[in-house]
Amino acid sequence: MSLTHSTADGAEVPTLATLADVVTPPPPSWMPQTIGWPIVGVLLLLLLLLLAWMAWRAWRRYRANRYRREALAELGTLDPAMQAATLRHMAALLKRTALAAWPRTEVASLIGTSWVAFLQAHAGSAKDAVPVLSALVHDAEYRDDTVLAQWPVAQVQAVAGACRRWIAEHHVPV
Repeated sequence: MSLTHSTADGAEVPTLATLADVVTPPPPSWMPQTIGWPIVGVLLLLLLLLLAWMAWRAWRRYRANRYRREALAELGTLDPAMQAATLRHMAALLKRTALAAWPRTEVASLIGTSWVAFLQAHAGSAKDAVPVLSALVHDAEYRDDTVLAQWPVAQVQAVAGACRRWIAEHHVPV
């Protein structure tokens, strides 16, 4: 028994067994046809690596300067009208800021002239703020509250500004 069909004019139609498979072309290659695309790909990869490295460095810098942000925030809460307490707090804040950035053995024992010399040596771009801070260092360490209470409010504000500049701009060697 033959599985062929005949048409009205008598021609036979082939069966499924005699049909050939559909020929599909091979898939197109994903490889670029010109040299420009691999070069662009390498450049983009290098750019992404550079951006990742810069983001990592910025994140490390941000974390390393946390003590500065906290010290500046604490300095912003001080009231210049309360001269004696504010001046003592600013002197302590300067010392705590330095202790956060340098080893305790290098900073903790500094007082008077040696403390002012340390502030000057590490002031970075705030070197002009150190003479104002030297008055604070000498008076806050060696005077009582009655002498500190006699400071004019303008001088307390100048010391607060100098303190703010030193905290924000001091240089810590790496």
